[in-house]
Amino acid sequence: MQKIKSFFYMLLIICFFSSSVLALTPDQESINDPLVRIKDITRIKGVRDNQLIGYGLVVGLNGTGDSKSSQFTVQSVANMLSNFGIMVNPGDLGTDNVAAVMVTATLPPFVHEGSEIDVTLSSIGDADNLQGGTLLMTPLHGPGGNEVYAVAQGPVSIGGFNEGGGGNQVKQNHTTVGRVPNGALIEKEVPMSFTNNKHITLVLANPNFATAQRISDVINGTFGYTPQGGYYAQAIDAGQVEVKVPNYYENKVVNFISRLEQLEVRPDTEAKVVINERTGTIVMGHNVRLSKVSVAHGNLTVTIATQENVVQPDPFTDGQTEVTEETDINVAEEDSRLMVLPKGSSISDVVKGLNAVGASPRDIIAILQAIKQAGALHAELEIM
Repeated sequence: MQKIKSFFYMLLIICFFSSSVLALTPDQESINDPLVRIKDITRIKGVRDNQLIGYGLVVGLNGTGDSKSSQFTVQSVANMLSNFGIMVNPGDLGTDNVAAVMVTATLPPFVHEGSEIDVTLSSIGDADNLQGGTLLMTPLHGPGGNEVYAVAQGPVSIGGFNEGGGGNQVKQNHTTVGRVPNGALIEKEVPMSFTNNKHITLVLANPNFATAQRISDVINGTFGYTPQGGYYAQAIDAGQVEVKVPNYYENKVVNFISRLEQLEVRPDTEAKVVINERTGTIVMGHNVRLSKVSVAHGNLTVTIATQENVVQPDPFTDGQTEVTEETDINVAEEDSRLMVLPKGSSISDVVKGLNAVGASPRDIIAILQAIKQAGALHAELEIM
């Protein structure tokens, strides 16, 4: 009886170590999906950016500002001067060195009064160039429009130029859009609350049920069980993981979040093919799969070349010199080739197969769309 028990104990030990070895053996998915920090794929709920907007004037332009037909610019200048006790007739103002702009900025979380942020200016009149201008003091409001969260002012940088003369013009970048680096001072802070009844919620950048569960498992594997025997982390849905703050971190929440965000997890990725038809760019995930499918591909090339010829009349005749056009049309078509992609083909098989039939990036776009339409592409096809 004792020998039988010893045999079963030995068998259990062998099974345990065998399962551990199998668990530690990385599969193909693990190799292609790297370990990343939780902070790189999530954010803390309640910690967010806020958008600011304001209306301002850029002065000091070299005759490239708004014309008098931009009545709001003329009125804005008149109102500004009246604030300084200078009363003028708006019709007497010249505004070619002034441009009306909309000022936008992003207020990041946890910035405090006196901090500086960048602002972006966009002309709303008919100004040609904001180069060399200076933004006058502009209050920046939040969505409500009542509170002033920052005040912007400073020299404008456009990162380009717009020069011309004698009918010629050289232009680089958008000269009617500029920036003022560190041009806005924070006047009012936005309170941030990232804990709710001793709980923190992680919001996934790319919602995914598998990734949310993996994050929960990694956190529970690190911090163990609560005093009540429960879990510290729980996946609420595909985009949220709720984490309970341990009692020993109750007065050190920032320390807990810092440690939490450094944990590594292997995110799950969807089978997706992203296509940009304008640039011919194709990006396919490693887990894209195909059913068995045949692809025929042939290139039809049509070349039309037009050449102008000058025909001179014979000497001492009444003929006139004329210009004639000679058109040459060439049509060439490659032999169609048939490529069979077996079922379960991976991304490398797809690329090799499509390259084998001589498909260019734009050809591959059409082929992938046709394969998706045939139901053989088992991935989401996203066209930008």
